[in-house]
Amino acid sequence: MKINKLKKGKVFWITGFSGSGKTEIANKSKKFIEKKYGRTLTISGDDLRSIFSLDKYDKKNRLKYAFSYSYFCKLISDQGINVIISTVSLFDKVRLWNKKNIKNYCEIYVKTELSKIINFKKKKNIYNKRKNIMGQNIMAELPKVPNIILLNDFSKSISELSKELNKKLNKKY
Repeated sequence: MKINKLKKGKVFWITGFSGSGKTEIANKSKKFIEKKYGRTLTISGDDLRSIFSLDKYDKKNRLKYAFSYSYFCKLISDQGINVIISTVSLFDKVRLWNKKNIKNYCEIYVKTELSKIINFKKKKNIYNKRKNIMGQNIMAELPKVPNIILLNDFSKSISELSKELNKKLNKKY
């Protein structure tokens, strides 16, 4: 009897500060990734927070949620489906777990200065009025060795950044 081994999907973990363009880049790159790698699910940390009513933003709960996102992505990719997740999740422990436990893991860091996000984006209200903001009230653990870095200084459109990501994926994967 021949055992049919399911090919594992890839996980494209897009991380960076809130307002850096992660979700928009993920959505724009989906078509390319799906064409190149097959069935692909895009999801954001905001989507998962909404679906599961995750409404706490302190460091302890953010870390717990980030690990939940990792487990979710592993479960989906283990079934042969690619996942593009856009999430803040700026914790070294989480990314280390991903690298050790998710077979086809690609870490994409959207590098953006907080001051530029506040000045150029609609996130001014979030950064100026809320508590427990990653990078502002909670120390962010920025990726040290991501597979891909996209610099978003707001001089390029999301379409340009997505094309840049697609080119980098084409070269590395």
